Amino acid sequence: MIFHDMAYLGHLYDVNGYGNVFEKFKIGPSVAINPGNAYLVPKDSPYQSIEEIIDAAGNGEEIKVAIQPGGVSEIGFSALKNAVKREYPGKEGNIVAVNTGSQADKNQLLFNDYADVINGSVQANEQFTRLPESDQKAMRFVWLTARNETIQKANSEGLGETTREDLLNYVSPNASVPMTDKQNFTFDKEFFFIYNKGTDQKIVDCIDNALKEVYAKGDIKKRQKELFFIPNYMPSSEASKHLKGKMADYKKIINNIQS
Repeated sequence: MIFHDMAYLGHLYDVNGYGNVFEKFKIGPSVAINPGNAYLVPKDSPYQSIEEIIDAAGNGEEIKVAIQPGGVSEIGFSALKNAVKREYPGKEGNIVAVNTGSQADKNQLLFNDYADVINGSVQANEQFTRLPESDQKAMRFVWLTARNETIQKANSEGLGETTREDLLNYVSPNASVPMTDKQNFTFDKEFFFIYNKGTDQKIVDCIDNALKEVYAKGDIKKRQKELFFIPNYMPSSEASKHLKGKMADYKKIINNIQS
């Protein structure tokens, strides 16, 4: 199957049914990044940036963040809470999860003022950023979790009426969510193959080699970028090592806010 980072994040968040994917399965090649994981506020929100949200929480304001718990939606929330703990020890409890389900549910919480911030995506929410501030559904981006270099690889037109240059305003270092003293948190939502543990290595190698040829030809890269995906082929061994590294980094964040 093709899956994404939820495969290991679900295990880190103790979601039912998610074991350690690196032990239970065989990791195949990575194929693409969805660069659109985002956090948004109402267009009339007093918070103009993700830094202002961190500072507000540090200064005693409760910030309600609508997420779908246990995975891609929650990892940015965890990073935000971790940043508050780093910058304002003891104040991380002011970043409060409003656990819900679909993107429509998260949007509705924002429309009804039940959340101050929501997890969303460029693809699902960009249309709402075009609305006038007087519209109840109007919202704006404050943070994209993707790496700066990931957004740099997108087509210049971006998505909808939001250009690549617009999007770069919401990624590190322009939008700063500290993870360590020297590093901001980033998260690319990556898609990769997962095989059953007993899959013959010859099959894995065959698909690795076939995908290498497909990506070298280049048509798939053009098509992915047209759909606001970033081509990201890595062979199985490289992808497995890379994803294990991500899991280790995010485990530290989750453990830090739970301690």
